[in-house]
Amino acid sequence: MSLCIIIPAYNEEKKLESNTYRNFMQQSEGVTLVIVNDGSTDNTFHCLQSIRKNFENKVFIISNEQNAGKAQTVLNGMLYAMDNLASDKYAFLDADLATSLEECVAVSNQINDNVSFCFGSRILTVDSKIERKAYRHYIGRVIATAISKVLKLEVYDTQCGCKVFDKDLAQHIFQERFISKWLFDVELFFRTMKHYGRAQAIAKMHEYPLKQWIDKGESKVKFSYFFKLWLDLWRIKMEYRDV
Repeated sequence: MSLCIIIPAYNEEKKLESNTYRNFMQQSEGVTLVIVNDGSTDNTFHCLQSIRKNFENKVFIISNEQNAGKAQTVLNGMLYAMDNLASDKYAFLDADLATSLEECVAVSNQINDNVSFCFGSRILTVDSKIERKAYRHYIGRVIATAISKVLKLEVYDTQCGCKVFDKDLAQHIFQERFISKWLFDVELFFRTMKHYGRAQAIAKMHEYPLKQWIDKGESKVKFSYFFKLWLDLWRIKMEYRDV
């Protein structure tokens, strides 16, 4: 089954592992990349063009004229991909490859007739390698617990940047703008439940424990957003209160 991976990129020049992308594309079959340059002010666009060289039929670069934030950038990439690149599955992944491209493919392999939405989860187990700064881990656990309560779902990690959807679901949940630039993942869970109904949606979701997730540096999300995100979460809760 074919897979299209959407990758938002904003000022990634210093963290963009161009050789890793090229090596993956040389070895991959049935995978296309849509990398969205989100109004970067550094040399990101040139780096992306170097990745696309020799892979014009597998790597596609589009650009936002101005920085729009991760939610809108992922949406723009999804809409472009669904309009121009026929695929069985659509995913999004962070440009720094904290979750590797290979791991994204492993997550996508969980999609089948019974699973329409599979998402990576940074659960530390005896046979996994999850490297994350301690303060980010603990703040993340507080946020994840709150999100789980709002969603009324027993989910460990809604915010990992690796999520995969089958074609039908992607076409339904990636049409409208998101409320929040950074908590749009929460909206994706709500939209999935709205599309299928809560019971069926839960049955069609799968949380996949990642084998490896490596923190590649400071987050694009400013620490001050920790105080604003509660307003965003409340706004999302109100928008989907009937789900």
